[in-house]
Amino acid sequence: MRILFLTPQLPYPPRQGTAMRNWGLLSGIAKQHEVWLLSFDENIGGQAAHEQRDLAPLYAACAQIATFAVPRRRSQDRLRTLFTSALPDMGWRLWSPAFAQKLAEWLRHNHFDIVQIEGIEMARYLLPPSKVAAHLPARVVFDDHNCEYVLQQRNCLADARKPKRWHVAAYSFLQWQRLRAFERSVATTAHATLCVSAQDASALQALEPALQPHVVPNGIDIAAYQAAKNVQQNKPSGTPQTLVFTGKMDYRPNIEAVLWFATQVLPLVQHTFPAVQFQIVGQKPSPRLDILRSNPNIVITGAVDDIRSYIMRADVYVAPLRVGGGTRFKLLEAMALECPIVTTHAGCEGFDLQHGENACIADSAAEFAASVGRLLANAELGAQLSQQALKFAWQFDWGQIVPKLQSVYQRIISA
Repeated sequence: MRILFLTPQLPYPPRQGTAMRNWGLLSGIAKQHEVWLLSFDENIGGQAAHEQRDLAPLYAACAQIATFAVPRRRSQDRLRTLFTSALPDMGWRLWSPAFAQKLAEWLRHNHFDIVQIEGIEMARYLLPPSKVAAHLPARVVFDDHNCEYVLQQRNCLADARKPKRWHVAAYSFLQWQRLRAFERSVATTAHATLCVSAQDASALQALEPALQPHVVPNGIDIAAYQAAKNVQQNKPSGTPQTLVFTGKMDYRPNIEAVLWFATQVLPLVQHTFPAVQFQIVGQKPSPRLDILRSNPNIVITGAVDDIRSYIMRADVYVAPLRVGGGTRFKLLEAMALECPIVTTHAGCEGFDLQHGENACIADSAAEFAASVGRLLANAELGAQLSQQALKFAWQFDWGQIVPKLQSVYQRIISA
């Protein structure tokens, strides 16, 4: 088959969650089918420093690639569409007339068996009154990376408990309601809707009971991570014990997670382990994190060449997420690299992890700190949890996940 992927950023190199999912699916499908890619690329235009990348694997996987600059939306643009459009902000975020024109051109002049739309930011190209929608083929797959209306609902309810953030809660409430309508429209227009967990499938069915989402979980190339681990160098003697969190650091759930951990949990850990270091590893750190920079025990790295090296050197991986949805690649990475995990119930949503068996799960600051402390004090316990977590993670190897997507294709092609 010939399959066209629409992605919000280049899938390669896969350095954060969205790209990791997109690359895992695209590269797996490309082994058996002809893949075309239409994508935005942050290296085109703009003021950001251009990243040095080796894109050879991407060009080897794809028959055709076209890329466009990410649309630049100013605050006044967001304010204008807030009052003049019924679409959620995510429906405007990556709308580009140039991208739409190229997509329509490809659809007019080429036959595609499947068009796969990766994430809700790309979904507007599927819906009328977009001129592109008239040219779309009969079979469209919408990959809903997160159930977005649920995420906005959780943000709204969390902020509603804080009087100083009521204005933010009001905005989230409006986006929550708009996303309900938008996400339902997209999911019911597509011929197949993918989601990453049974929880997200249930949330989508709450919007439309007749909808039957296909669960295609996030995955990971475990063999590649194990190979990287096998060549790691030993930690230098005298190096302080390290806690690590990884993720895109302009993403609100990640920001809230590290602020809560740094202010509420880390001081409790440091009562017993005063030298422990907390590393926040990921691109685009929010200015909201600047208040942490004065703490000598906290390191904010920004973008790094290889997140795996930080996880491999860490004593404990912490995922103190308070809100969010979907499933977290960060946990799969920690499991594949055999780093013991402490997370919240929200942080491991979508994964059937068991407290004390393959991870530590705690929601209060005191319980979270106690779990971290036990792992810092007992390396053998950490090794036991890590081994069980690695066994658990094998069910999420891309070799197990891509065939699930293949079966979705076959089902809608033969329908």
